[in-house]
Amino acid sequence: MSSVRHFSRLIALACVLMGVAGCASEPLPSGGPEMAVIRTQEYLLGPGDKIRITVFGEDALSGEYLVSNNGLISLPLAGDIVAGGLTPSALQLKIKDTLEQNSLVQNAKVSADVVAYRPFYILGEVARPGQYPFVAGMTLTKAVASAGGFTYRANDRTVYVTREGGTREMPVALTAASAVGPGDTIRVAERHF
Repeated sequence: MSSVRHFSRLIALACVLMGVAGCASEPLPSGGPEMAVIRTQEYLLGPGDKIRITVFGEDALSGEYLVSNNGLISLPLAGDIVAGGLTPSALQLKIKDTLEQNSLVQNAKVSADVVAYRPFYILGEVARPGQYPFVAGMTLTKAVASAGGFTYRANDRTVYVTREGGTREMPVALTAASAVGPGDTIRVAERHF
């Protein structure tokens, strides 16, 4: 039994000395796995996103479009197309199919790119609460910095986040790795002395 314990300690020491990733598991963000922003998944479009649609050879159909509150974009001649909940690549296929099925463009070549993400919101004990533009790689510390930093009364260890589409406000430890998603609402509470 003591040799097993000794071997385990040697393995742990080797991991520390060699800096091998994966020897220790990374803890989940405070608030549980439902609060994690999935970074490996392709971005899903939603209301407030601005997207650039390019239909090659068709300048009248190409341009920048804002996803409406009901998740639609209005393409000239093609009409309303559901964009909300789709990835940009899925939207490309949907527009291509719509143009070809309505005999508007034969062999349509379409691209869709996000020009501006929908904003995130921050309120409470920050210098400038409000709505701010989301950028890829946004974290809680960057979000607080965007809002001018903490007030002197702020709890700078834990913030409360409501993920877009969620109904529960969850406490999240404020670290440089705590991710923010587009449409999230962040509340910085007062600290208790």
